[in-house]
Amino acid sequence: MSTLTVVKFATPAGADQALAKLDDLQKQNLVRVLDAAIVSWPSGSKKPSTRQIHSTTGAGAMSGAFWGFLFGLIFFVPLLGAAIGAAMGAVSGSLVDVGINDDFIKKTREQITEGTSALFLLSEAAVRERIAESFKDLPPYELIASNLTADEEAKLKEIFAA
Repeated sequence: MSTLTVVKFATPAGADQALAKLDDLQKQNLVRVLDAAIVSWPSGSKKPSTRQIHSTTGAGAMSGAFWGFLFGLIFFVPLLGAAIGAAMGAVSGSLVDVGINDDFIKKTREQITEGTSALFLLSEAAVRERIAESFKDLPPYELIASNLTADEEAKLKEIFAA
């Protein structure tokens, strides 16, 4: 089973640093990164920059269109107005099946702000305790959202808080 997780970092470069750690963890077979994308919002910028990290694993990887659509819903719909927002909202209903609902979008939009960054990660086969351990020396971070079950997400939050 793959998991879509969003981790927010307290600095614009934090997500890039986390991605480098994930590369190391993947080489150790502690996580399988299917795909990832980074949002960075430097201080003084009016909007965040986004970029997809193309995975070499292929299977299960998200398309650039998916990431663009998701980031549009999260960061740019509020700027485009109600008519476009309503149209995108109708299309976004299909994302609920993969754990991306209005609450996911709202929480992400509210927490990724100027001066922060976020790692959007599609992964599987993760050894969560080892990942949390390797993230200890990164800038402060917070798990924003995941499509794990409520119990799995609570456990993940507990691990990351340790």
